[in-house]
Amino acid sequence: MKESQPTSSKPLAGYLVGVQREGMTAREALDHLRELELLATSYGVPVMGRELAVLREPHAAFLLGAGKTREIHQASMTLGADVIIVDDDLSPSQQRNWERLTGLAVIDRREVILGIFADRARTREARLQVDLARAQYSLPRLARAWTHLERQRGGGGFRGGGGEAQIEVDRRLVRRQIDRLRRELERVRRARATQRKARASVPVPVAAIVGYTNAGKSSLLNALTGAGAVEEDKLFATLDPATRKLILPNRQTLLLSDTVGFIRKLPHTLIDAFKATLEEAQLADMLIHVLDASHPDALEQRAATEAVLDELGALGKPMALVLNKIDLLGAGERMRLGILGEGYRHVAALSTRTREGVGGLIAMLAGLSGHDLMRVRLRVPPSRHDIVSLVHREGDVESESFDGADTMLEAVVPRRLRGRFAEFMET
Repeated sequence: MKESQPTSSKPLAGYLVGVQREGMTAREALDHLRELELLATSYGVPVMGRELAVLREPHAAFLLGAGKTREIHQASMTLGADVIIVDDDLSPSQQRNWERLTGLAVIDRREVILGIFADRARTREARLQVDLARAQYSLPRLARAWTHLERQRGGGGFRGGGGEAQIEVDRRLVRRQIDRLRRELERVRRARATQRKARASVPVPVAAIVGYTNAGKSSLLNALTGAGAVEEDKLFATLDPATRKLILPNRQTLLLSDTVGFIRKLPHTLIDAFKATLEEAQLADMLIHVLDASHPDALEQRAATEAVLDELGALGKPMALVLNKIDLLGAGERMRLGILGEGYRHVAALSTRTREGVGGLIAMLAGLSGHDLMRVRLRVPPSRHDIVSLVHREGDVESESFDGADTMLEAVVPRRLRGRFAEFMET
């Protein structure tokens, strides 16, 4: 078993390995490799070199063939890399085989994403979700000669033990940690469910902002509500759901919830681990799908987001497609906006940076959330001033007068509030 390297403050240098599987074009594989470079950079690992390996048939020992694996080792050593990052899932045994052969830390795309999530999580719920996902990932990998990347970067990691007995002790500890994290997460989710019930007592439509990571979801939330959500030009800049209130032109209230960004090849285990965050998309009344219209792979990113939404059972909800960052498009490039929006009934092209088109989106959301309205005439006794306040807050009051002590209201209100107004309605 290799001894751990001394801890150093110098950032680890990475060598990236893209994998072109059967059925993938070289362009698709290179796109994924470029995305891996963004992930590595977001994780704080400078990239020394990269290469694309063609995989016709997966090999049990290394995923790639032994000869190709040795070539990659030599190239990474020549460039002075400290860690090899493979843009595919490696099994625990494949990861161990890579590390024994190369003497370097070898991680896969999933471990990089987990590391980024760990760096960015802020709320208790997000931290619990990250800890659970990492514990589940590490359990079958406790026998690795090298620990997680965090150990080399100065973090804790799992230490190699003194034989099979120590490994079993470590496994028991991790299993207990997984059970504890699941229990804590369940308590947090119950608390969130209670908060949702309280929110539902005065029903307000909820729109979940979804989209590919770095498409501008937090920027859109800020542009619409002045929420002050974190905006950074990096992947997964924020993982914690933020919910803010937007007052629409028809005076209705719409709750906007930001969600974790989607990405191609997002591991299923991460979707499960972040279920509470993605619940915002599942439970929302409508979705706002944000797409970076300036990205050369915008259509592929749209498809990746739609695939995750379909897996969550949320794809059939009412949806507005927001084509963001149009300020980065030249006059000729704006022609492709029609292609990007194909298949969507409600499309808004805008720039959250310049605010061009933001007003059009707000009007569109008013139409989407307020399409089910009804006209009412209400007689409200003085003891129920809360109903008068609710009409003013949620509806469009056309007239207000008094008949004795009662307040007489004529208004257009959301049909979803019919139950609250039923006993005060006059024909």
